Amino acid sequence: MKNKEVDIQFVGHSTFILDDKQGTRILIDPWLKNNPACPEDLQEPKDIDYILITHGHFDHIGDLFAAIDINKEAKIVTSLEVSSWLNAKGISNTLPMGIGGSQPLDNDIKVVMVNAVHASGIADDKSESMLYGGVANGYVVEFRNGFSIYFAGDTAIFSDMNLIREIYSPDLAVLPIGDHFTMGPKEASYATKLLGAKHVIPFHYGTFPVLIGTPEEYIELVKDLDVSVYVMNPGDVL
Repeated sequence: MKNKEVDIQFVGHSTFILDDKQGTRILIDPWLKNNPACPEDLQEPKDIDYILITHGHFDHIGDLFAAIDINKEAKIVTSLEVSSWLNAKGISNTLPMGIGGSQPLDNDIKVVMVNAVHASGIADDKSESMLYGGVANGYVVEFRNGFSIYFAGDTAIFSDMNLIREIYSPDLAVLPIGDHFTMGPKEASYATKLLGAKHVIPFHYGTFPVLIGTPEEYIELVKDLDVSVYVMNPGDVL
């Protein structure tokens, strides 16, 4: 895997930190202090330049405001709907975008917003019901050295993963396997075939009892594919 310039740290559940070693740190889906999988020493990540949000559910934005308070200059990449909600909360440093679009970040990093099949309701303490958060999305993050990562976010399998392979050719795919709210191992194994990625990190499993999919089951299902699977514990760096 041509990943000598990018550190990928698993924070727990669906939260990751990317460090390009050139001065840019990216936090993805911040669920930290209330995340039972998050180590104590990662609950207040610092020196974050960008925060990427895949959708508005609590286990993806539950500690967004705390992360912003620690990293006041961080820019938030998200959908137009989540951006508008944040703007109404007094957070102006947003970079809204739409599915199919791309935008540059620092150090020749490019982020592309891609499809996900999931919901994006926002639990807001000022509303008795969930607020509309647009549609869920994934991201392809492309680095200066050509290394690219597909973060699927919470999603079911969908046939356009084949287009993600054809257009972006991600080196690494980060795929949910927990079942119930997202793909399970069986569906994720088919997603792996569609994406053609040679390297996979499974995530979004085991945090809650209903997330019954396991890395062991997924690994067994992809054993005949030319793919390396990295099972990361919270705090691990790849």
